[in-house]
Amino acid sequence: MYETMDELMASVQRRLYRLRDLADDMGAVTASETAPDGSVSVTVDGNGALVDLRFSQAISKMSPTDFEKALIDTAHAAAARAFAARGDLINAFNDEIRE
Repeated sequence: MYETMDELMASVQRRLYRLRDLADDMGAVTASETAPDGSVSVTVDGNGALVDLRFSQAISKMSPTDFEKALIDTAHAAAARAFAARGDLINAFNDEIRE
């Protein structure tokens, strides 16, 4: 596959740099979601961990059950978006290294 050791080393080096780029890109992933009524806004990191949470005045009119549902559904949607972004990064990486 490689005719010289230099070609092999260059290929390994490119993949190593690309792997570092992937790690940086994955570490930078965040996703935000806002409830349809605007009551809750959630931002999560690429692991789905909460990094920002905001409430509007709309929560004062919500029952505890409605508030809980809005919070959980919005956080779930943000995490799903973050996981999808990470998946896209991994898929792109895998496509590149197969070439």
